[in-house]
Amino acid sequence: MASGHCFLSLLMLKSCWLLGSASQKPAVLADSQQPQQEYAHSIRLDGDIILGGLFPVHARGERGVPCGELKKEKGIHRLEAMLFAIDLINKDPDLLPNVTLGARILDTCSRDTYALEQSLTFVQALIERDGSDVRCANGDPPIFAKPDKVVGVIGASASSVSIMVANILRLFKIPQISYASTAPELSDNARYDFFSRVVPPDSYQAQAMLDIVTAMGWNYVSTLASEGNYGESGVEAFVQISRESGGVCIAQSLKIPREPRPGEFDKIILRLLETPNARAVIMFANEDDIRRILDAAKRNNLTGHFLWVGSDSWGSKISPVIHQERVAEGAVTILPKRASVDAFDRYFKSRSLSNNRRNVWFAEFWEENFGCKLGMHGKRPGSPKKCTGLEKVSRDSTYEQEGKVQFVMDAVYAMAHALHHMHRELCAGYPGLCPRMANIDGKELLAHIRAVSFNGSAGTPVIFNENGDAPGRYDIFQYQINNRSTAEYKVIGHWTNQLHLNIETLQWTAGDSSLPASVCSLPCRTGERKKVVKGVPCCWHCERCEGYHVQASEFTCELCPYEKRPNQNRTGCQPIPIIKLEWHSPWALVPVFISVLGIVATTFVIVTFVRYNDTPIVRASGREMSYVLLTGIFLCYIITFPMIAAPDVVVCSFRRIFLGLGMCFSYAALLTKTNRIHRIFEQGKKAVTAPRFISPASQLVITFSLISVQLLGVLVWFAADPPHTFVDYGEQRTQDPENARGVLKCDISDLSLICSLGYSILLMVTCTVYAIKTRGVPETFNEAKPIGFTMYTTCIIWLAFIPIFFGTAQSAERMYIQTATLTVSLSLSASVSLGMLYMPKVYIIIFHPEQNVPKRKRSFKAIVTAATMTSKLSQLAAERPNGEVKTELCEGVEASVPQSKTTYVSYTNHAI
Repeated sequence: MASGHCFLSLLMLKSCWLLGSASQKPAVLADSQQPQQEYAHSIRLDGDIILGGLFPVHARGERGVPCGELKKEKGIHRLEAMLFAIDLINKDPDLLPNVTLGARILDTCSRDTYALEQSLTFVQALIERDGSDVRCANGDPPIFAKPDKVVGVIGASASSVSIMVANILRLFKIPQISYASTAPELSDNARYDFFSRVVPPDSYQAQAMLDIVTAMGWNYVSTLASEGNYGESGVEAFVQISRESGGVCIAQSLKIPREPRPGEFDKIILRLLETPNARAVIMFANEDDIRRILDAAKRNNLTGHFLWVGSDSWGSKISPVIHQERVAEGAVTILPKRASVDAFDRYFKSRSLSNNRRNVWFAEFWEENFGCKLGMHGKRPGSPKKCTGLEKVSRDSTYEQEGKVQFVMDAVYAMAHALHHMHRELCAGYPGLCPRMANIDGKELLAHIRAVSFNGSAGTPVIFNENGDAPGRYDIFQYQINNRSTAEYKVIGHWTNQLHLNIETLQWTAGDSSLPASVCSLPCRTGERKKVVKGVPCCWHCERCEGYHVQASEFTCELCPYEKRPNQNRTGCQPIPIIKLEWHSPWALVPVFISVLGIVATTFVIVTFVRYNDTPIVRASGREMSYVLLTGIFLCYIITFPMIAAPDVVVCSFRRIFLGLGMCFSYAALLTKTNRIHRIFEQGKKAVTAPRFISPASQLVITFSLISVQLLGVLVWFAADPPHTFVDYGEQRTQDPENARGVLKCDISDLSLICSLGYSILLMVTCTVYAIKTRGVPETFNEAKPIGFTMYTTCIIWLAFIPIFFGTAQSAERMYIQTATLTVSLSLSASVSLGMLYMPKVYIIIFHPEQNVPKRKRSFKAIVTAATMTSKLSQLAAERPNGEVKTELCEGVEASVPQSKTTYVSYTNHAI
């Protein structure tokens, strides 16, 4: 009720003023043909149904003045479009027949507070007046003139004005149709239920602008808004949609104050420069602010730096870019899809001072448009030129139809179509207004407005959704300067729910057609991931996917499977090359060379022994055991070849079988020999009878029993884990994936290798123990000492093998080193046995055959006694001075004269 009293008081005061001014006859200027003072700030057309109109005829005033300079296009063109539309409707026999539309048109002066005050005129007829407590200035009671009842309002232009006015009109259920207000806030049907518009809301416009920014490849932009509902709501919609889409980041959101202080626009430009990478500036600003922003950029020598993206408030207007074409060059703007109305052009060009007296601002337009002055009371007192009244629009001045003319006419026609449908429903067959339409119900009229559907003045359909919004249809322009240095807006695409942009038609500064950048960070190269800066998803650092990682997505690196490595650009994984020990490798050539020499030497020894099989030296060596030992030596050499050959099931089987078998053959034979010698001489110390199992057949049985343990282990190994190959990717998995290799191997682990060689090493150690025990046997008796030296040397070889083999387990050259070490160690072990045990014999057999003759046979007792005495002689010689030994030896045993040449004694030549 408080608000109602407020409105009532304002209306009372206004009535008194009107009466006071009506009592005096105002001076009427012949030149300007001004109407009475009552309507000096409005246009009134009589009619059966009155429509209200709100237009920004003047700009916002400065320093407390409500109205500023005249707006020729946005004010006069749009206002005349409403008058023209009303004329056409009143002449149309099919639309509202026998019903005349009238109008009450007001100037908003581009200010929401002033527009609110003016719009009170529209609700006067709906307020019940009580003048008992109100008196005029002269003390008389007020006399109320009958006000015009406005059934609907066309306007306003600015969203801030429409919002302010809509809050009043909804209280009195007066429908409102705007021709230019696009703030998303007005789509709220709960708060602005009587508001409709023939232009799409900024939410569509914001989506279209975001699509433009995305199509340009820009992801880092600033926003600039004029203070007020239009600018702030537009930017808010853009920010919200960009946040939801996630493709565009806002560097800064700046606001232009309603009343900017001097230097304010320079400060805004400098603030925009704080984020120099955000060159694109999204502008939801009014025409005046756009012009002053461009001027500030020009003053600060920033022509060509900023990439302007303007909303429909910029559109294709000339006024914001006049005299600053260079700084505006390349600007991309958006405008609801429209077409020029030719009939309006003909109408407006025919207007003159004499035939357009109903427009109270037309005289002011005339002066402004032609740069002249109408009499002494004209609005341009400083103009030297006097208007003749014979000037003609477009002949004596430039003329271009303002962009919203179409929408103004569509808004008037939408209201007319709604009234027509309402008239048909309520006054069926009744000429003119019937009594049921004497008081038009605003809510019912609103329902008819929302239901209209017709082709507008430009041929495009006019419809409204449930919120009173028109569908989104936009033309996209770019401000370009052609080769002749003339600037123009060029259509580069359109937007109807989705963007259709012709990239080829884009042109930037100096005719450059390449797209400029407005990004926070440059795109990462292939193989690099984005590490996003916290809170700014469009700014990132590029990090290369290191090691065995590849780029899985824009933001992540992914580890390749174990058997793969990154490709060259790290966009995918490729198989790691598989290698094996090649025959031409130095790691293979050296072991093969040693092995071949050993095989040749072993073959030569075997051939020699076979040929001289019955000679004393061969027989004294123990032929059967010698052949077993030589077989083991041969196998030790031959294992080099399957160890180097390319692994497959057959090769892996040979490796398992022969890896420890050669050593097993050798050391089983040597162990049997040393054990036999040890047992013979230990038995000789106790008795003259020979020990058991010293015959050749027994020795072979013992040897093959020892070998069978190795073979049994191999068979169990075969049964438990059949041989197969695998690729070891860990052995040569270097830090640099380029050098990574997979090694083709047999499935012989280090543990399996130890187990395979462990038994042979056990035989070797046992044999060494017996060699130590039989070291006292004189060299004239069999091979105890050569065997001892062989075992000592072999132990040294294998003691050196262990740290080399297992110490290189982490080396990149592991396969080569370990294979070469193992094969060379086996070959060296075989070579030591071959060289120390058989080469001296072969030398005598070939080069000294005279020593290879039979000697007299002696009994086992004589042999053991002689060996024992020789042993004692050696011990006493070490303990007593020279010359004292002979006496003791002569007392106990029969003197024996040592032979000058070595005598080979074989225990097999005596009957035991």
